[in-house]
Amino acid sequence: MTDGGLRERKKRETRLALSRATIRLALERGLDAVSVEDVAAEVGVSERTFRNYFASKAEAVVAAQVERGQRIGEVLRERPADEPLWDALVHAVVEQFEPATAGPDADRYGAALQRLLAEPAVQHEVFRAHATAQDDLTAAVADRTGTTADDLYPQVVAAVVSAGLGAAMARWTRDPGQSLGSLIRDVFDQIRAGLPDPR
Repeated sequence: MTDGGLRERKKRETRLALSRATIRLALERGLDAVSVEDVAAEVGVSERTFRNYFASKAEAVVAAQVERGQRIGEVLRERPADEPLWDALVHAVVEQFEPATAGPDADRYGAALQRLLAEPAVQHEVFRAHATAQDDLTAAVADRTGTTADDLYPQVVAAVVSAGLGAAMARWTRDPGQSLGSLIRDVFDQIRAGLPDPR
Protein backbone atom coordinates (compact mmCIF):
# COMPACT_ATOMS: atom_id res chain seq x y z
CA MET A 1 0.00 0.00 0.00
CA THR A 2 1.33 3.48 -0.89
CA ASP A 3 1.85 6.18 1.73
CA GLY A 4 -1.14 8.01 0.28
CA GLY A 5 -3.30 4.90 0.51
CA LEU A 6 -2.18 4.26 4.09
CA ARG A 7 -2.95 7.86 5.05
CA GLU A 8 -6.42 7.60 3.53
CA ARG A 9 -7.09 4.35 5.38
CA LYS A 10 -5.99 5.88 8.69
CA LYS A 11 -8.20 8.91 8.08
CA ARG A 12 -11.13 6.63 7.29
CA GLU A 13 -10.49 4.61 10.47
CA THR A 14 -10.32 7.76 12.59
CA ARG A 15 -13.51 9.08 11.04
CA LEU A 16 -15.34 5.83 11.76
CA ALA A 17 -13.96 5.62 15.30
CA LEU A 18 -15.24 9.13 16.02
CA SER A 19 -18.62 8.28 14.52
CA ARG A 20 -18.98 5.09 16.55
CA ALA A 21 -17.91 6.84 19.74
CA THR A 22 -20.46 9.60 19.14
CA ILE A 23 -23.22 7.05 18.62
CA ARG A 24 -22.23 4.97 21.65
CA LEU A 25 -22.08 7.98 23.98
CA ALA A 26 -25.26 9.50 22.56
CA LEU A 27 -27.14 6.23 23.11
CA GLU A 28 -25.90 6.11 26.70
CA ARG A 29 -26.46 9.75 27.67
CA GLY A 30 -28.51 11.45 24.97
CA LEU A 31 -26.99 13.55 22.20
CA ASP A 32 -27.31 16.87 24.03
CA ALA A 33 -25.44 15.49 27.05
CA VAL A 34 -22.43 14.50 24.94
CA SER A 35 -19.78 17.08 24.10
CA VAL A 36 -17.30 17.06 21.25
CA GLU A 37 -14.61 16.93 23.92
CA ASP A 38 -16.19 13.74 25.33
CA VAL A 39 -16.11 12.05 21.92
CA ALA A 40 -12.53 13.11 21.19
CA ALA A 41 -11.37 11.83 24.58
CA GLU A 42 -13.13 8.51 23.98
CA VAL A 43 -11.13 8.01 20.77
CA GLY A 44 -7.91 9.48 22.13
CA VAL A 45 -7.67 12.44 19.75
CA SER A 46 -7.98 16.19 20.14
CA GLU A 47 -11.18 18.18 19.87
CA ARG A 48 -9.58 19.88 16.86
CA THR A 49 -9.23 16.49 15.16
CA PHE A 50 -12.96 15.91 15.63
CA ARG A 51 -13.65 19.31 14.04
CA ASN A 52 -11.40 18.42 11.11
CA TYR A 53 -13.75 15.53 10.30
CA PHE A 54 -17.17 16.77 11.34
CA ALA A 55 -19.02 20.06 11.57
CA SER A 56 -21.39 18.70 14.24
CA LYS A 57 -22.18 15.72 16.47
CA ALA A 58 -25.18 14.94 14.25
CA GLU A 59 -22.90 14.67 11.24
CA ALA A 60 -20.66 12.31 13.22
CA VAL A 61 -23.65 10.14 14.16
CA VAL A 62 -24.49 9.64 10.49
CA ALA A 63 -20.91 9.23 9.23
CA ALA A 64 -20.97 5.45 9.63
CA GLN A 65 -24.08 5.39 7.45
CA VAL A 66 -22.32 7.50 4.82
CA GLU A 67 -19.39 5.09 4.94
CA ARG A 68 -21.69 2.10 4.48
CA GLY A 69 -23.32 3.78 1.49
CA GLN A 70 -19.94 4.34 -0.13
CA ARG A 71 -18.85 0.76 0.58
CA ILE A 72 -22.00 -0.67 -1.03
CA GLY A 73 -21.05 0.98 -4.32
CA GLU A 74 -17.41 -0.10 -3.99
CA VAL A 75 -18.31 -3.73 -3.23
CA LEU A 76 -20.83 -3.81 -6.09
CA ARG A 77 -18.07 -2.75 -8.50
CA GLU A 78 -15.81 -5.52 -7.13
CA ARG A 79 -18.35 -8.34 -7.55
CA PRO A 80 -17.84 -10.79 -10.48
CA ALA A 81 -19.04 -9.28 -13.75
CA ASP A 82 -21.14 -12.35 -14.61
CA GLU A 83 -23.00 -12.36 -11.28
CA PRO A 84 -26.67 -11.35 -11.66
CA LEU A 85 -27.19 -7.72 -10.63
CA TRP A 86 -29.58 -8.40 -7.75
CA ASP A 87 -27.36 -11.15 -6.32
CA ALA A 88 -24.44 -8.71 -6.37
CA LEU A 89 -26.56 -5.96 -4.82
CA VAL A 90 -27.78 -8.18 -1.98
CA HIS A 91 -24.22 -9.28 -1.23
CA ALA A 92 -22.93 -5.69 -1.33
CA VAL A 93 -25.67 -4.41 0.99
CA VAL A 94 -25.73 -7.28 3.49
CA GLU A 95 -21.94 -7.21 3.84
CA GLN A 96 -22.19 -3.70 5.30
CA PHE A 97 -24.79 -4.64 7.93
CA GLU A 98 -24.06 -8.29 8.76
CA PRO A 99 -22.20 -7.53 12.03
CA ALA A 100 -25.36 -5.92 13.45
CA THR A 101 -26.66 -8.72 15.65
CA ALA A 102 -28.97 -8.80 18.60
CA GLY A 103 -27.60 -8.60 22.12
CA PRO A 104 -29.10 -9.04 25.58
CA ASP A 105 -30.14 -5.36 25.68
CA ALA A 106 -31.55 -5.30 22.15
CA ASP A 107 -34.92 -3.75 23.05
CA ARG A 108 -33.35 -0.98 25.11
CA TYR A 109 -30.81 -0.35 22.34
CA GLY A 110 -33.59 -0.13 19.74
CA ALA A 111 -35.54 2.40 21.80
CA ALA A 112 -32.44 4.54 22.39
CA LEU A 113 -31.57 4.39 18.69
CA GLN A 114 -35.08 5.50 17.73
CA ARG A 115 -34.76 8.51 20.05
CA LEU A 116 -31.36 9.39 18.61
CA LEU A 117 -32.58 9.15 15.02
CA ALA A 118 -35.59 11.30 15.90
CA GLU A 119 -33.33 14.25 16.77
CA PRO A 120 -34.05 16.95 14.12
CA ALA A 121 -30.35 17.61 13.47
CA VAL A 122 -29.70 13.88 13.02
CA GLN A 123 -32.71 13.49 10.72
CA HIS A 124 -31.32 16.25 8.50
CA GLU A 125 -27.97 14.47 8.26
CA VAL A 126 -29.69 11.12 7.59
CA PHE A 127 -31.56 12.71 4.67
CA ARG A 128 -28.29 14.04 3.25
CA ALA A 129 -26.60 10.65 3.73
CA HIS A 130 -29.44 8.85 1.91
CA ALA A 131 -29.17 11.23 -1.04
CA THR A 132 -25.40 10.79 -1.26
CA ALA A 133 -25.62 6.99 -0.94
CA GLN A 134 -28.29 6.83 -3.64
CA ASP A 135 -26.18 8.91 -6.02
CA ASP A 136 -23.13 6.68 -5.35
CA LEU A 137 -25.17 3.52 -5.91
CA THR A 138 -26.71 4.92 -9.10
CA ALA A 139 -23.20 5.44 -10.49
CA ALA A 140 -22.11 1.93 -9.44
CA VAL A 141 -25.19 0.30 -11.01
CA ALA A 142 -24.62 2.33 -14.18
CA ASP A 143 -21.00 1.15 -14.34
CA ARG A 144 -22.08 -2.46 -13.89
CA THR A 145 -24.89 -2.37 -16.45
CA GLY A 146 -23.20 -0.31 -19.16
CA THR A 147 -25.63 2.56 -18.72
CA THR A 148 -24.99 6.08 -17.43
CA ALA A 149 -26.00 7.67 -14.15
CA ASP A 150 -28.41 9.87 -16.13
CA ASP A 151 -30.33 6.83 -17.39
CA LEU A 152 -33.56 5.86 -15.68
CA TYR A 153 -32.63 2.22 -15.01
CA PRO A 154 -29.74 2.76 -12.54
CA GLN A 155 -31.69 5.56 -10.86
CA VAL A 156 -34.71 3.30 -10.31
CA VAL A 157 -32.55 0.41 -9.06
CA ALA A 158 -30.75 2.68 -6.58
CA ALA A 159 -34.05 4.17 -5.40
CA VAL A 160 -35.54 0.70 -4.88
CA VAL A 161 -32.45 -0.47 -2.96
CA SER A 162 -32.56 2.66 -0.82
CA ALA A 163 -36.27 2.22 -0.05
CA GLY A 164 -35.85 -1.48 0.73
CA LEU A 165 -32.90 -0.84 2.99
CA GLY A 166 -34.81 1.96 4.72
CA ALA A 167 -37.74 -0.38 5.38
CA ALA A 168 -35.43 -3.08 6.77
CA MET A 169 -33.62 -0.59 9.03
CA ALA A 170 -36.89 0.87 10.31
CA ARG A 171 -38.19 -2.61 11.17
CA TRP A 172 -34.90 -3.59 12.83
CA THR A 173 -34.81 -0.38 14.88
CA ARG A 174 -38.25 -1.26 16.26
CA ASP A 175 -37.27 -4.90 16.82
CA PRO A 176 -33.47 -5.22 17.12
CA GLY A 177 -33.79 -8.74 18.50
CA GLN A 178 -33.75 -10.14 14.95
CA SER A 179 -30.81 -10.43 12.57
CA LEU A 180 -30.50 -7.33 10.41
CA GLY A 181 -28.76 -9.31 7.67
CA SER A 182 -31.66 -11.80 7.49
CA LEU A 183 -34.16 -8.96 7.45
CA ILE A 184 -32.37 -7.26 4.55
CA ARG A 185 -32.26 -10.53 2.62
CA ASP A 186 -35.99 -11.00 3.18
CA VAL A 187 -36.72 -7.49 1.88
CA PHE A 188 -34.62 -8.05 -1.23
CA ASP A 189 -36.16 -11.47 -1.84
CA GLN A 190 -39.57 -9.79 -1.92
CA ILE A 191 -38.30 -7.07 -4.27
CA ARG A 192 -36.75 -9.64 -6.62
CA ALA A 193 -40.01 -11.59 -6.66
CA GLY A 194 -41.80 -8.46 -7.84
CA LEU A 195 -43.48 -7.78 -4.49
CA PRO A 196 -46.30 -10.31 -5.01
CA ASP A 197 -49.59 -9.66 -3.25
CA PRO A 198 -49.22 -11.33 0.18
CA ARG A 199 -52.83 -12.53 0.03
